[in-house]
Parts: sequence; C-alpha cells; structure tokens
Amino acid sequence: MMSSALRSKPKLPELEGRDDRPALLLAWYDRHRRRLPWRAPAGERADPYRVWLSEIMLQQTTVKAVGPYFEKFLARWPDVTALGRAALDDVLRMWAGLGYYSRARNLHACAVTVLRDHGGEFPDAEERLRALPGIGPYTAAAIAAIAFDRRTMPVDGNIERVVSRLFAVEETLPQAKPRIQKLAASLLGPSTASDAETRAGDSAQALMDLGASICTPKKPACALCPFNEDCAGRLRGDQETFPRKAPKKTGALRRGAAFVVTRGDELLVRSRPEKGLLGGMTEVPGSEWRADQDDKAALAQAPQLAGIGRWHRKAGVVTHVFTHFPLELVVYTAQVPARTRAPSGMRWVAIATLAEEALPNVMRKVIAHGLGD
Repeated sequence: MMSSALRSKPKLPELEGRDDRPALLLAWYDRHRRRLPWRAPAGERADPYRVWLSEIMLQQTTVKAVGPYFEKFLARWPDVTALGRAALDDVLRMWAGLGYYSRARNLHACAVTVLRDHGGEFPDAEERLRALPGIGPYTAAAIAAIAFDRRTMPVDGNIERVVSRLFAVEETLPQAKPRIQKLAASLLGPSTASDAETRAGDSAQALMDLGASICTPKKPACALCPFNEDCAGRLRGDQETFPRKAPKKTGALRRGAAFVVTRGDELLVRSRPEKGLLGGMTEVPGSEWRADQDDKAALAQAPQLAGIGRWHRKAGVVTHVFTHFPLELVVYTAQVPARTRAPSGMRWVAIATLAEEALPNVMRKVIAHGLGD
C-alpha cells in the first residue's frame, strides 16, 4: 500500500512573496533580449511613436507578420505628425492584408488626435493615453511602461501564459485576468524604487520575450527559464495546461455571394460602410452574409448593370474565418461592354492597380477565384 507521503503532491515554495524575481527577470533579459524593429537598443530611450505603432499592429497578429508592415509604415510616415496628416484611405491601403481593419481606422484617428490635441507628442501618463482613440488598458500600460518607464505592467497573451504557469493560476480566462494582472505587477521592482530603477519597460518586454521564446504554448523550454526553480506549474508537472481557458464559442457559419464583374481590364468594386466589419475597405459587390442565405436569395442581390446576359457561377466556394464566425462565398462572374457605367456607389478600377486598393484578405481570395481559370 502506498504511503501518504508518496501520494502527496510536491510541496510548493511560497511563490507570491518572493522579491528576487524582478532582478532574475531583468538579468535574463539583459542577456537574451530579442532584436525587434520597434525596440530601442539597450540603454536608449524608446520612441513612443514606434512603441504605439507596433503595439497596435501586434494586436491579434504575430511578430513575423507585423515586421514588414511596420517598416513600410515607418518609411511612409516616420512620426505621428506625418501619420496624422495622412489620408485615411492611404492608411487603409497600406494596412491591407494585416487584418482587423478597425485597428487601422483607430490608428489614423489616434494620430490625428495626438497631432491636434497634444502637439504631436504622446502623453506620458497611462490614464491620458487611455483617452486616445484605439488605446485600451493594455496598450496604454504598454506605452506608459516601454516608452516612458512608468511603473505599470501590461499583460498580453505571452505574459498571461508566463504568469499563470509561474503561480499555477487555476481560474479560467477571462475571469482570471484581474489576478494575473496583480501577480504580473509583482514582477516589477519594489514600489519604493523610482521609475528608472524599476525598469518597468524592460520588465514588461522581458516577460513578453520569455513567453515568446521560452515559455511557449507547447513544449516550453523550462530548463532555460530564469524562474525554473520555483515555477509552480513546472513543479506540478502540468505547466502546459496553463492558462486555463473556457471552451471557445464558435459562431454559426454564414454564407453569401460575391460578384466579380469585369469591363475589359477593369473590375467593379465599392467601399464598405465606414462602421462595422471591414469598415471602409474595398470589396467587390456581394450579398448579405447570413446563416440562412440561399443561392436564389443571394443572386437576387447582384449589382444591376446593362449588358449582363447572365451570371456564371464559379465551381467551389471561397472560405474565410473571421473572429466570430466562418464564412463561405459563392462567386459569380460576368463581363460587360467597354462603356458600361458603374452602378451608384460603385466604381471601376484597373485590375493592374488592385494592389493599391484597401482589399481585405477575404476579397483578395474572391478576386483570385473569380479571375482565375
């Protein structure tokens, strides 16, 4: 019979009261910090514009995907004043393909506000940053910490994972967020220290790097972690099960039709309404996207143009997954005579210049399908 000593779980150290972790974290970061286009070199002050631009782009997007877009934006608009003077359409075109397009509209609105109300300088306080368009609690904390070294800890997905494993946070997300936020803040330097001594920006970026490179979602490299000896998740042996997450709810499949109409080497397009999904982006005409959409109802929503004999339905469907629902689109094509006018609210654009249009990825798929053999 197994003894009670053998059956018991390993005794965990006192995890929440330790004060050596901030120093361990910063020592690790000083040796292993990632080189990123928006990150200031060690010992140099971060540029608030670069920090803000990167944080907006990185929402729901990977570092790898963001890199080229960040460089393009910086080359076109090197500071917030230049971006604040840009046309929204130009910003949307430059953003095309990065997804979550409300971020691009908020990015432009924020730049305009900083230029108009703050003289082209980002405010350095978290609460004032939160008053700007598109800047929520996390982004405000990230800018305050990284750009201005304010003693605050932003919590992104990487930090959430590191902290929930380190302290074995059993609550599921999102209910666990307040506790994780409090525990993450304990990894800053002592509250009696000055902002400069706390190195809040470096602490935040250190946790982000730790989650991205060591404390990864699967097969974390625990042996290389500065918290290896007292991580509650590792000591229990179930570190990969954190953070705890409630089951995901997937929206119902929606269906619709898209209409690819050509006039010689031109394509019929329109702009979506400014507010709502893919607001302000360019699209080919289409039907509503509904769970109960059928082919007959969708075809009845086709654009009305002179010269269309009949619509040709392309084989197969275009699929796309948005955050809240998957989508299937049937694609219909038609060709019209050279002088056919575009219906109200639509326009003809040269197919050769489509790369300059603010086309979301779903529309790029539709056009490729419609114009393909």
